[in-house]
Amino acid sequence: MRFPVVRLAIAFCLAQSITITFAQDLKKGVTDLAHVDADFHIQGEYSGNVTSADGWCRAVGLQVVALGDGKFDALWYRGGLPGNGYDGSTRLKLSGQRAGDKVVLAGDGQTIELQPGYAASVKNPTGFIVGNLSPMHRYSLTAGAAPPANAIVLFDGKSTDRLKNAKVTPDGLLEIGCETKDPVQNFTLHAEFRTPYMPYAKGQARGNSGFYLQKRYEVQVLDSFGLELQFNDCASLYRFRAPDLNMSFPPLSWQTYDIDFTAPKFDADGQRTAKGRITVRHNGIVVHNNLELENKTGGGSVEGPNPLPILFQNHGNAVHFRNVWLIDRDATPSHAPPGGAPAPSFAATDCSGGTHPTCCAPEARCRSVRMRRCR
Repeated sequence: MRFPVVRLAIAFCLAQSITITFAQDLKKGVTDLAHVDADFHIQGEYSGNVTSADGWCRAVGLQVVALGDGKFDALWYRGGLPGNGYDGSTRLKLSGQRAGDKVVLAGDGQTIELQPGYAASVKNPTGFIVGNLSPMHRYSLTAGAAPPANAIVLFDGKSTDRLKNAKVTPDGLLEIGCETKDPVQNFTLHAEFRTPYMPYAKGQARGNSGFYLQKRYEVQVLDSFGLELQFNDCASLYRFRAPDLNMSFPPLSWQTYDIDFTAPKFDADGQRTAKGRITVRHNGIVVHNNLELENKTGGGSVEGPNPLPILFQNHGNAVHFRNVWLIDRDATPSHAPPGGAPAPSFAATDCSGGTHPTCCAPEARCRSVRMRRCR
């Protein structure tokens, strides 16, 4: 009669071990969709129309962030998601907790109920449903961009001949910690990156890496999805300038940087005569527009006239890269960006017939005007 008890104890220990290991994996960072938890399928972006108190139907976007143990934060955007309609007004913050297979978010008198595979239901303070927001899966319009004939391919999923200390995963993704073999001066860089799913991590511990241009100036890589941006978040010029808009996608989504970099100029005595300039497009949207670089990033190499490599920062998180190439503008001056502020790379027609900068294409097409009178 003792054997069933022993077996039960062993089964309990195994189950407990699996649970602990799973939690540890989530805290370390998950890079495989097969190993995510149930919260991952709630986290993400939602978009739709909601009837406001004055009777108008308004387009809104919602970004839901998993925090571990069934806890969530969210940001509500008027006009739509960032890069796809958001009007730049104040964002509303909500928070909530999983209850069974549902998550209820609350904030500013509104309640939003979410369930995997279903549209999010938005309720007003009286409990009446005033709108539904559909799950959205967006991708950058520059994702998968083919390198032009004059490009230098740094990583194509196979060759690492132009990289130093490069490591590649079995499925052909570039890992952190490498740098270009050749130094760079004035260039255009295209790179695609993916941050891990780390719901328990906070701040700089959540999918951290970066592109150190000339090993001097860092364009930060971080899981900053659904956050109010600071000067050390994703697409920031680290600890110098936050991006103009948070274009971060959810973790485990492929994202793009398209960077135009012009190095500072120095005279014969090594004195700087012109500051460096940078334009950064995050997921197709300009978030730094021909910006002057006041100085190097704190941890970067000293400024100087000599070109240096690009470093893929190793911050200990499992960030991966693919489709990385650059155009050396000194070798091909005809591809230098025009003077002045460059325009956004892409534009798309919204439902009301106007145009707005857009980063990406959603899986679901817009079916109604941005704002109309509800009957």
